[in-house]
Amino acid sequence: MRALTLIADRQLELTDIPAPPTPGPGEVQVRIGAVGLNHLDVWGFRGMAFAKRKLPLVVGAEAAGTIESVGAGVTAFKRGDKVAMYGALTCGTCKACREGRDNLCENVGGIMGFHVDGFARDLVTMPARLVVPVPDNVSLRDAACAPIAFGTVQHMLFDNAKLQPGETILVHAGGSGIGTVAIKMAKALGCTVITTVGSDDKAEKAKALGADHVINYRTQRFETITRKLTQKKGVDVVFEHVGGEGFNGSLLVLKRGGRLVTCGSTAGPTVQINLMQLFQQQYKIFGSFGCTIRNIRESLDKMAGGMLPVIDTEVPLAEFARGLARLEGRQVFGKVIVTF
Repeated sequence: MRALTLIADRQLELTDIPAPPTPGPGEVQVRIGAVGLNHLDVWGFRGMAFAKRKLPLVVGAEAAGTIESVGAGVTAFKRGDKVAMYGALTCGTCKACREGRDNLCENVGGIMGFHVDGFARDLVTMPARLVVPVPDNVSLRDAACAPIAFGTVQHMLFDNAKLQPGETILVHAGGSGIGTVAIKMAKALGCTVITTVGSDDKAEKAKALGADHVINYRTQRFETITRKLTQKKGVDVVFEHVGGEGFNGSLLVLKRGGRLVTCGSTAGPTVQINLMQLFQQQYKIFGSFGCTIRNIRESLDKMAGGMLPVIDTEVPLAEFARGLARLEGRQVFGKVIVTF
């Protein structure tokens, strides 16, 4: 079968590899239909793995497909069912897994496409407990955005930040895959959305998505504009996934007792925090990574209800590197999807 493999840092190769074994007890085999690209793929492409990994490595951390076959004891799925897959090899037995906090698994075997072979291949065999059914009216292209893009935002906004109707939220990088989703989810809740983007073209697109106020961070200071928009009171929530120099600016625009939730550091992983500001203003800072399987189900339900991902580009499997380059160059507005 076909597989897109990373053979060295920044070197991808489309190769033929042996098909996976038939599913054993409690397993399913999935024929991949679409893979969503994320900054996680960019980090892996650059060789920024957080643990040792062996190359060649099949890439792809987020995907959807159809059930090809099922193993003994699997009754929830049948051949032809559309599914999305959880991209971390969790143990399923530790306390966190038993409580449904999958992204805090104590014995995780790695992230697919990053530490272990991922989804950019024709077929994959995996535990049925890591597979989520896709509603009939949701396409595989859109469902491929549920495990990371939608699921991450669902976990950040509602499990961590506890976003409430009518609150004001600052969404950083509103043109990114998760930024576009955050705008949509917050507006659906009735929130006032302020967002930052890197160009006037993206600003117009963010307004079309429903953002109430859009700030071009290349020509304006988001701190000044946000404080002015909120009459110096600040926002209730900052949706942060950039890091770097803007992190402290994000704290500055929080109202007293406000919440900042972060899942990324594309502009830099190291910041300095004024602890007096932190405790005097009673900020709440949440680190968030990935999502739970429940979050994927919630995300697919939102898609079935009409909240669809913004798709920037679709590329065939053989042109995966072109999609990755577009993402790496920050040219995108929405998601890049690889189709099979």
